[in-house]
Amino acid sequence: MVKEDSNVLDLFLKIGLDEKTAKNTLANNKVTTNLTAVIDEAAVTDGCDRAVGNLLYTVATKFPANALNHRPTLLQYIVSTKIKTPAQLEAAFAFLASTASENLKAHDFEEACGVGVEVSKEDIERAVSEVFEEKKTNILEQRYRINVGELFGHVRKKLPWADPKVVKEVVDLELYKLLGERTAADNEKPVKKKKEKPAKTEDKAKVEETSAPKQSEEELNPYLIFPTPEENYKVHTEVYFSDRPVLRACNSKELLEKHLKVTGGKVLTRFPPEPNGFLHIGHAKAMFVDFGLAKERGGGCYLRFDDTNPEAEKKEYIDHIKEIVGWMGWEPFKITYTSDYFQDLYELAVELIRRGHAYVDHQTPDEVKEYREKKMNSPWRDRPIEESLRLFDEMKKGMIDEGKATLRMKQDMQNDNFNMYDLIAYRIKFTPHPHAGDKWCIYPSYDYAHCIVDSLENITHSLCTLEFETRRASYYWLLDALGLYQPFVWEYSRLNVSNTVMSKRKLNRLVTENWVDGWDDPRLMTLAGLRRRGVTSTAINAFVRGIGITRSDSSMIQLSRLEYHIREELNKTAARTLVVLNPLKVVITNIEAGLVMDLDAKKWPEAPADDASSFYKVPFSRVVYIERTDFRLKDSKDYYGLAPGKSVLLRYAYPIKCTDVILADDKETVLEIRAEYDPSKTIKPKGVLHWVAEPSPGVDPLKLEVRLFDRLFRSENPAELDDWLGDLSPESKVVIQNAYAVPSVSKATLGDKFQFERLGYFAVDKDSTSEKLVFNRTVTLRDNYAKGGK
Repeated sequence: MVKEDSNVLDLFLKIGLDEKTAKNTLANNKVTTNLTAVIDEAAVTDGCDRAVGNLLYTVATKFPANALNHRPTLLQYIVSTKIKTPAQLEAAFAFLASTASENLKAHDFEEACGVGVEVSKEDIERAVSEVFEEKKTNILEQRYRINVGELFGHVRKKLPWADPKVVKEVVDLELYKLLGERTAADNEKPVKKKKEKPAKTEDKAKVEETSAPKQSEEELNPYLIFPTPEENYKVHTEVYFSDRPVLRACNSKELLEKHLKVTGGKVLTRFPPEPNGFLHIGHAKAMFVDFGLAKERGGGCYLRFDDTNPEAEKKEYIDHIKEIVGWMGWEPFKITYTSDYFQDLYELAVELIRRGHAYVDHQTPDEVKEYREKKMNSPWRDRPIEESLRLFDEMKKGMIDEGKATLRMKQDMQNDNFNMYDLIAYRIKFTPHPHAGDKWCIYPSYDYAHCIVDSLENITHSLCTLEFETRRASYYWLLDALGLYQPFVWEYSRLNVSNTVMSKRKLNRLVTENWVDGWDDPRLMTLAGLRRRGVTSTAINAFVRGIGITRSDSSMIQLSRLEYHIREELNKTAARTLVVLNPLKVVITNIEAGLVMDLDAKKWPEAPADDASSFYKVPFSRVVYIERTDFRLKDSKDYYGLAPGKSVLLRYAYPIKCTDVILADDKETVLEIRAEYDPSKTIKPKGVLHWVAEPSPGVDPLKLEVRLFDRLFRSENPAELDDWLGDLSPESKVVIQNAYAVPSVSKATLGDKFQFERLGYFAVDKDSTSEKLVFNRTVTLRDNYAKGGK
């Protein structure tokens, strides 16, 4: 017998099903019965990992009916994670279907299902690389029209037990590396050719003229999914209640006409950050959506500070947000604050009480939580309207202590959506407000203020991330209860980037507990941190545009995808120069002691020979320095660096050959190399090294401090870890105090960006002084030094 619906729903949620899937399952009695039985048999009624839960759901819906006696055995394999991928589970179904009710041979079953077979990400990358090499011609020919399913199939033949999610990530990344961004042609659907009669001679010209044109950039823009303001009379959201008819959210003809008269039919959006921290790369996507839609439609985007919590907000954050929005290339239509509307919000709250849709409550936060969990009404829910009006006025006048009363919206405590459980509209806080001063001691909540201010500002499109989707019902309930204009609400997937955290709470801990060096630490995914690291706003916007605006679940975006766009941008804009991070001294014995030659070096790989501005001078003298890692005492065939008796080419200079090695007393540490150069350049060595020379005899080259930044966390998704701080990578920041650079680098100023040849892209940091420049590594090079640092 199936348990009560509410209990069963909780059971399904505990095993990791999302709310929508769980509710859809409840509507199917057969699947509900099967899944409940599966959960009981698996002994996970107290909950389990989401991945395990998804496999249990598949068992409930697809298990072969002729092998039910083996289902408990299969469930133990799943719960113990011996079977952990969909591919393994499908193999198990096939094996059990053929076995039916006969005795199960454990060894054969485990072999058929890949039990104990571990497939690493490196294995997957190797297999994908092999498949891409085999299919490279087809991929380059068909580009993004290639049947990706077939590529998956080839990988699966090689690695049948590989995690399909990881396979997809690797395949997507390899496609991206090989093909770059999608082009207009990639998005064209192939036209199916119909058999037609031969065209008459006089019609041939017409046939040629009417061939399908390529899609324009406008047709491919990501904002086409959004309706026009004039269409905002259509029902696009239905709000269900336990005790009244469904609310079909839409604007009346009168409300919409009034709105259009005020706006002139223009698109108005808003970017509404809370001023309680620095913006991160997730906000870059929000800006791209909000500002981008308004710009594309010829409208405007408000920069609205959602400043309803006076305790968390600071002017520092407000100033930062204004500045960073401009740096990202966006211009607000108007800068506003939710606090600008405090009087309007208060008056509308009074009206809400008068209409019987709000009441003053005295429950403590713990009591509110308990009653919401039990779907119980507050004891004060049905107090008289006049009493709530009087108490709310006393709250406003500061006559009630903080924490002793709140104003709650009278919504629907029996609703299936917990965001309809009488949300708090106002709370008491005896804290001066950074923007509004000390006028108010009651402050509106986000759930109350957000939708009303959207309406008051005549926002046409209220766009936010998917975690706010369940709040849509409350949004429209409140505007309907007050008879206000209703914007079009739409949610998109949030941006999650691997190897970092982006919750403001976690970011705040990293900063305040000194795990990082401030909000603009280059290891953080804050926009200030990325900028300090040397990332351009152009690269960030290209990255966001490449991801697109979708409602698909927020899968993890690999950091390497962002790095791709950073390299693409810096490869075009960052001048090349020579820097040695860990210098090893090389004395060229056949150069005179006092001789210094000025050689030409290229700022750009394809520098025209007749363009003097594309070159810079580098000194070449008797003492040069190479990277310590570019020398080995023992040579090998696959090694292109310097070794005893071996020659290499010094970039932009001459070939040199190692003639002697000076070792320390331990007979292992190399102190100095002796070499001879080939002034005629008759030797053509394969290896090409970067280097820096003494600018004049006995004078050290220009010294730099170089900071090598890497991923802040070791795990791909540290936010999921209980001990997420324990996952911080000790290698995320390495400081090199005495790197050597060519003299021209001394002219670099804050924000200048370079490619240090063979090393990566670097930017001048704000910690630089007149005595010493400091450089941050923005991103490593895509290629190794065998490609000559291009």
